[in-house]
Amino acid sequence: MCAAKAAVDRLSPFQGGGGLVRQERERWEREYLSPCACLSESSKGREVYEEPCAFRTEFHKDRDRIVYSNAFRRLKHKTQVFLSPLGDHYRTRLTHTLEVSEIARTIARALRLNEDLTEAIALGHDLGHTPFGHGGEVVLQEIYHKDFSHPEQSVRVVEVLEKHGKGLNLSFEVRDGILRHSKGYGAVMPEDSNEMPATVEGCAVRFADIMAYLNHDLDDAIRSRVVSRDQIPKVCVDVLGKSQSERIRTMIGDLVRSSRLERDEVHLTLSADVAAAMAELRHFLYNKVYRSEQVHSEFVKAKKIMSELYYHLLEHDTLFKKELAKMEMGGFAPETPRERQVCDFIASITDRYALNLYEETFFPTPLV
Repeated sequence: MCAAKAAVDRLSPFQGGGGLVRQERERWEREYLSPCACLSESSKGREVYEEPCAFRTEFHKDRDRIVYSNAFRRLKHKTQVFLSPLGDHYRTRLTHTLEVSEIARTIARALRLNEDLTEAIALGHDLGHTPFGHGGEVVLQEIYHKDFSHPEQSVRVVEVLEKHGKGLNLSFEVRDGILRHSKGYGAVMPEDSNEMPATVEGCAVRFADIMAYLNHDLDDAIRSRVVSRDQIPKVCVDVLGKSQSERIRTMIGDLVRSSRLERDEVHLTLSADVAAAMAELRHFLYNKVYRSEQVHSEFVKAKKIMSELYYHLLEHDTLFKKELAKMEMGGFAPETPRERQVCDFIASITDRYALNLYEETFFPTPLV
């Protein structure tokens, strides 16, 4: 018994204080991670200082806060591409986020980057995404402000909207990665250095995001019969593979082999062949799926719902306050314009919440 207890004591990091758990992890990061990785102990910190956690590193703590947030839970009822799908196997914004996280972690582990930071950025990157997919983002650009973007809204969620206006108080590196994760239809890595994530981990999430959606959006498009397998460009099949798993392995493996990560040179990149095949697949999805009649016709309906709710809530204060309470939102600064508050609400609600609220607001109630 004494020998067994001694063995357990040697394995226990709690001897001498719980802080040893975090300190041991930070020591491991210093000794094992790539010289260009972002160490937890080197974080630029939070807007509001907090005492270090006894057990978790700074980025581990950020990851947990994101997972336990209301905004993260709402992702399960937000559209990825296809609105209100009845099939159980279509992606939602939550499953997209989880797939991005898994790909990003694989990349981070292979390149010896900080997995906690990578995962925190990946899990938080779409917290501010609108209902009804990217179509919802376009609607808010039209009815609220042309500069509305889901990356900036995601940062607003973690800084302002969560916890009744207190925010999650995340570290600088996670907020930066969330803000700079998106590429739209542009290059995976921006040419303007000012648009680059501050960490290599943030760059890894940008690649993971596009790898995830190229594969799962194609998979869902085939499942919905918007496109067929024989329509996939030949170069994409020849270079990337025939199945989703083959394509993901090809993309991740190529990124890991092609990238250069040294203290004086940090460059995440893909080979010319794989980059060209991914660009072709991206072009194919934009033209044959995202702009397809099936997707566009649903977007027109979503636009009507979001627009009418937006303008109605601007004019009906009692209803707006009631819905804010149901969403556990509030704590806006006194100077926050009403338009900004309604935009925050509309961007936060799920597809089904929008549909139900629209029905309650604009459909007549039948007499019993």
